[in-house]
Amino acid sequence: MKPALAWWLLLIAGGLDVLWAASMKLSAGYTRPGWTAVSIVALIGFVVLLGKVLAVLPVGSAYVVWTGIGAAGTVLLGAVVFGEPLNAMRVLGIVLVVAGVAMLRTVPAAT
Repeated sequence: MKPALAWWLLLIAGGLDVLWAASMKLSAGYTRPGWTAVSIVALIGFVVLLGKVLAVLPVGSAYVVWTGIGAAGTVLLGAVVFGEPLNAMRVLGIVLVVAGVAMLRTVPAAT
């Protein structure tokens, strides 16, 4: 797999992480079978993709990008879908996470 494809798969894995977090909430403690199934499928999906990506990309950079997508995406999804508060400090936190992810993505892994 080429690094460019690995980065795209990492973005998808990050999206599945956000879906996993939301579906866990919607599963109501894994008492709703449909959302429980979505949660399990999303979990398996992001673990498989992350595993494939780590065969190509540096573990530190890939993991930070994946968790950054998951964290920022989940905060935004929580605000939009679940009505969770999105104040200036939370927005600043998301901006800092995205900036850190962008820095790691653009810096070569080996110097």
